[in-house]
Amino acid sequence: ALLLSAAATAGAAPFDYPPRKPGLWELSLSQADAPDAKPHVVQQCIDARTDAAMREMGSGVTREACSRQDTRKDGAKIVVDSVCKMGATTLTSHAEISGDFGSSYRMESHTTYEPPMAGRARSNAIVQARWMGPCKAGQKPGDMIMPNGKTMNFMDMQSMQKSPQKK
Repeated sequence: ALLLSAAATAGAAPFDYPPRKPGLWELSLSQADAPDAKPHVVQQCIDARTDAAMREMGSGVTREACSRQDTRKDGAKIVVDSVCKMGATTLTSHAEISGDFGSSYRMESHTTYEPPMAGRARSNAIVQARWMGPCKAGQKPGDMIMPNGKTMNFMDMQSMQKSPQKK
């Protein structure tokens, strides 16, 4: 549910998010209301093309699932208010994003679930992202190292979804 609420606020069209600096980014996703829970850490190797593709994928998910998606600048912050449907549950989220997208950014989101999802009526998530430097040797743009240590490539997943299924 934490990843779902973060995704719901990540790709709001038509707002144009600043592009992230190419290279290796580390994203730490944690529950503000569960301080003892271990954060989920993902590393992403990106270039301009994969960063744009990730934003576009988030926008597509948002267009399909959300009846409301208001994104605006408020001083140095980006504020996103959304109402999205996930199965029978309505997610109502408020997120604030700050940072320069070149070295770091932070997103804090507050989401309510009606009816509760997986036994939770609300969540408070924090995504802390920081630029780690150039991608590691052997990494290609789109590579994501998941919390379990496995690597998957976002661009490969996108092309598999777009190609017709063979029978």
